[in-house]
Amino acid sequence: MLDVSFGAAFIAGLLSFVSPCVLPIVPPYLCFLAGVSLDEINGSDAEAVPPGTSRRVFISALAFVLGFSTVFVILGATASIFGQALRQALSWTVPVAGMQINVIASLAGLAIMVMGLHFLGLFRIGLLYREARVQVDRPPTNLWGAYGIGLAFAFGWTPCIGPVLAAILAVAGTEESVTRGASLLSFYAAGIGLPFLAAAAFSGPFLRWAARFRQHMVTVEKVMGGLLVVTGVLFMTGQMAAMAYWLLETFPVLAEVG
Repeated sequence: MLDVSFGAAFIAGLLSFVSPCVLPIVPPYLCFLAGVSLDEINGSDAEAVPPGTSRRVFISALAFVLGFSTVFVILGATASIFGQALRQALSWTVPVAGMQINVIASLAGLAIMVMGLHFLGLFRIGLLYREARVQVDRPPTNLWGAYGIGLAFAFGWTPCIGPVLAAILAVAGTEESVTRGASLLSFYAAGIGLPFLAAAAFSGPFLRWAARFRQHMVTVEKVMGGLLVVTGVLFMTGQMAAMAYWLLETFPVLAEVG
């Protein structure tokens, strides 16, 4: 049966990939990781493309994706550990409209909603615009180098990835097991990583598509903000589980997924 939170994490990853801070840097990252030029990866100068370039680009991209996925999964597991500790120490519930609402889940929902309002432009959180990137002057010489750059990329705090990642980590903090928290972030990583691998495998068509899609990036940001606000409200009111059951009842085919 489909776990709605996992599906939502995967969609959040997809939206992060097409956000204004990720999509534009995909082509230069592919070039840098594989040590090739933009003309070589898009095939515009086919005669000058060395043999095996496409394979090198894809393998380097795979190592890069595994790198940032490793960090995301560890962060998810860590968030779950802290969340469990907080629930044990502060297992508070308060009555709201005849229901007992968990305070920790409500705080997570509030954090998610704030991130959404940041995306919608109601206010801006300066901390989320600070970036922590490791500067690498030379392309990686092997797959371990590409993997290491992926590790560094995951720690980069950008205004696009940061709020969504923080929201997913807040959800992971409400999970009941470390495995579920790590799995949640693995779905988020897959949402970013699979399109990245597709871009590496079909770099020419991807570059043409990305050039056309750029005009929709502001809309993507607003959609992300709206979804985060709705998710935050569901957590704050304790209705996340009810929404999952509603989705399964309304779209029975979802029960066959997973």
